[in-house]
Amino acid sequence: MPEIIGHNYIGGARSAAGNLTLHSHDANTGEALPFVFMQATGDEVDAAARAAASAYPVFSSLSAHRRADFLDAIAAQLDALDDEFVALVTRETALPSARIQGERARTSGQMRLFAQVLRRGDFYGARIDRALPERQPLPRVDLRQYRIGVGPVAVFGASNFPLAFSTAGGDTAAALAAGCPVVFKAHSGHMATAEQVADAIIRAAEHTDMPKGVFNMIYGAGVGEALVKHPAIQAVGFTGSLTGGRALCDMAAARPQPIPVFAEMSSINPVVVLPEALHLRGETIARELVASVVQGCGQFCTNPGLVIGIASPRFSAFTALLGTLMNEQPAQTMLNAGTLRSYRNGVQALLDHPGIRHLAGQPQQGNQAQPQLFKADVNLLFDGDPLLQEEVFGPTTIVVEVADKAELQRTLQCLHGQLTATLIAEAGDLQGHGELLPLLEQKVGRVLFNGYPTGVEVCDAMVHGGPYPATSDARGTSVGSLAIERFLRPVCYQNCPDALLPKALQNANPLGINRLVDGTSHRNPL
Repeated sequence: MPEIIGHNYIGGARSAAGNLTLHSHDANTGEALPFVFMQATGDEVDAAARAAASAYPVFSSLSAHRRADFLDAIAAQLDALDDEFVALVTRETALPSARIQGERARTSGQMRLFAQVLRRGDFYGARIDRALPERQPLPRVDLRQYRIGVGPVAVFGASNFPLAFSTAGGDTAAALAAGCPVVFKAHSGHMATAEQVADAIIRAAEHTDMPKGVFNMIYGAGVGEALVKHPAIQAVGFTGSLTGGRALCDMAAARPQPIPVFAEMSSINPVVVLPEALHLRGETIARELVASVVQGCGQFCTNPGLVIGIASPRFSAFTALLGTLMNEQPAQTMLNAGTLRSYRNGVQALLDHPGIRHLAGQPQQGNQAQPQLFKADVNLLFDGDPLLQEEVFGPTTIVVEVADKAELQRTLQCLHGQLTATLIAEAGDLQGHGELLPLLEQKVGRVLFNGYPTGVEVCDAMVHGGPYPATSDARGTSVGSLAIERFLRPVCYQNCPDALLPKALQNANPLGINRLVDGTSHRNPL
């Protein structure tokens, strides 16, 4: 096994000042792995935040190309993590090796994507309105705007993506790209994985001569509140439960200086199956949908948790087929005991509800999750029952049957904010249900047509966000290059001497970037 020290990462050094210890566990057996991790003390949380604050002036002033080199170096270090590392991650998470290898590539790919963003330069958002001294009745001063990093960012690791949404995941990559040092709170479900990835980041920082404190990591279940409340922290990135995310939002809002929390929390990702598509390819849709529900044991934030269709004999047969297929799905091991416990509680709540009928799935037993299918009365949504709006994190979905097109529209109007919504439809369906797309645009961050939401491409156009409670701020995304904007803020310079301006705003345009000058976009020097 790789060497695991288990000490916190603070200002480029390791620290173990406390006496509370934590253990990593084998996700399949539940046995403790031979690693011990030291929970950060209050003083260590303070030191980590102050180390990030000390690094910020130096790191944020580095050229975008220097920061891009750092991100590329992290990507190279991640790619170099070997099969022994992959085996460690599989032990901590029960995720298969192929999944971890793919997720490692996605994680390094995210770093390289943000490196491209930095070299491209559009993240600066450079805008120049030159002085108009002869303008009447009043002259205009010279005004120039660009964006800088907000300051140190606290990032909380997610349980379900031990690489892509964790130590070197999207929030960390976006914050570093923006020029913001990071204090990362390791997830208790994969602390050994977190340490190996943190080592990779530190090696990259050393190879590219980044300031000490550009990346810090702390362990512990009780350290999050102190981190969010620390005055040096200027923004928070979080992926997890609605309860946890909302608590962080409330803490951040109650600070003497409130800060933004970009939390991805809860989504049931409705799938609407329209009649013509059901008629032409109902069996294929059923098989694809079940495969999406159980993929990765349902442990995706985009897992389809609600299937909506218009009442008909075909939809009844489709629902019956979903049940048959769900009964054929094997049980799977979940990420950790806590995730399995939450899944069992969620399934039991559905079983206990008088307005929800259990259609398929074996009883929960042992340490694996059994896939489940339920059917709910649509009136539960109309009456405001909260249970249908709550995510059950695992391989479960609920079918809701509506009477007609009007009831379908009303059902979607009742839904809370979501990460995704999917339309399974033929051309005739879309023509006959033209009201659905404008409605879904108001409800979700990503609308899919004839696909399934489990799978998020990392690219410039992706939106992995949505209205509350899917996220705490619908204006951003946690996947894709737009994610950098969460950790940037605009600064305007008025009548500033050219030599003092940042290069992105100087007359000669030494960076060669596109800029909005007097309302026109171009790269030319002024």
